[in-house]
Amino acid sequence: MAQINFGGVVEEVITKKEYPLEKAKETLKDEVIAIIGYGVQGPAQALNLRDNGFNVIIGQRKGTPSWEKAVADGWVEGKTLFEIEEAAEKGTIICYLLSDAGQIEVWPKVKKYLTDGKALCFSHGFGITFSKYTKIIPPKDVDVILVAPKGAGRSVRRHFLEGKGINASFAIYQDATGKARNRVISIGIGIGAGYLFPTTFEKEVYSDLVGERGVLMGAMAGIMEAQYELFRKMGHSPSEAFNETVEEATQSLIPLIAENGMDWMFANCSTTAQRGALDWKDRFKKAVMPVFKELYRSVASGKEAQRVIRKNKQKNYREKLNAELAKMRNSEMWQAGEQVRKLRPENQKE
Repeated sequence: MAQINFGGVVEEVITKKEYPLEKAKETLKDEVIAIIGYGVQGPAQALNLRDNGFNVIIGQRKGTPSWEKAVADGWVEGKTLFEIEEAAEKGTIICYLLSDAGQIEVWPKVKKYLTDGKALCFSHGFGITFSKYTKIIPPKDVDVILVAPKGAGRSVRRHFLEGKGINASFAIYQDATGKARNRVISIGIGIGAGYLFPTTFEKEVYSDLVGERGVLMGAMAGIMEAQYELFRKMGHSPSEAFNETVEEATQSLIPLIAENGMDWMFANCSTTAQRGALDWKDRFKKAVMPVFKELYRSVASGKEAQRVIRKNKQKNYREKLNAELAKMRNSEMWQAGEQVRKLRPENQKE
């Protein structure tokens, strides 16, 4: 491990310098990595591992769109593409990458193939941390590990193809074989992680659920809607409201913040923007901190997990979800966004 100073806090992280790809491949040379589920994270992790030279197979229900996607991605039925149970039987490392609801549903089928010495690998701590509700309790004679990329599946794949990497956390819940650490680090290096940092299943799921509901998606969507609606109420055009709320943030500022940090962003904008942003930053922080505290308590207590499981079990969940997304998509703000994206220079035809 390398010791890195993160703003005064020293952490131990793992990069390819400490754990080269060749070492990871040597560690897993006799392993069969079975990716169960080819939906969100499955394709990216499976393709990255395959491209890096690991022995990978896919487990997916036949006749589903995900099965057809796997075929289109070059997985061959009967050789590298199997029904879920057959892949679980063949795999020595079973990467359980179904949705949380899917993991609960399929668990009884997969569990019987978790024989002595195998490894069960997650990319999310939900199933294990909230086992009271999920009923996912692995046998004692298998390794239980986690590699959680800090990005959507599409980003994991795109960054890999661009020669970059998505950072990932890793955790060991159960080390039955004495090989869990090398197994989990090798998987992380294999999927192309920029660097790996240690966590626990519990901390991973707490931070993940809070992050998704907070800055990464929920809070971002809510704040954007609030500012856009205010602009429109005050007489600004849809184009102006969307550009000042979404387009400038996502196309100009966020990439610069990602490259150089927020302090650099503040230092490299107009003095008017600097002063205003600095003066209002703490007011926004003070306003939203109570909401974040409430959110964290809801996650840590298991309330969020219970709500997710309950809603995902509803027969009309998909129908309700589609209606919610359609409402967002058809709102003036995101209809304006669709037109703005078409007007970007790279999308205009000569």
